Amino acid sequence: MEHKALSTRELAVRYTDEKKYFISESSAYRILKAADLITAPDYVVIKAAEEFKDKTTAINEMWQTDFTDFKIIGWGWYYLSTILDDYSRYIIAWKLCTNMRAGK
Repeated sequence: MEHKALSTRELAVRYTDEKKYFISESSAYRILKAADLITAPDYVVIKAAEEFKDKTTAINEMWQTDFTDFKIIGWGWYYLSTILDDYSRYIIAWKLCTNMRAGK
């Protein structure tokens, strides 16, 4: 209640920094929503389709990539990059780095 101007992301970061215990932005949102302290937006930014537009029929037709960042108390930020085969849904490659710089 004392930080009404902060977003759920800012609240999660503040809690993690002050309490030394990690909470994700989505968990902060769910907790605030359950306590009726936050309302859902009145608009939909992006709506999911009923099905995929480009359907795959075999492995290695299409890949997806994702980056996840982790704050490890006492160590700093780490970044996990994954490549996922769209058809099999298996991670086919991954790399854990301490920065997000592109290099050779």
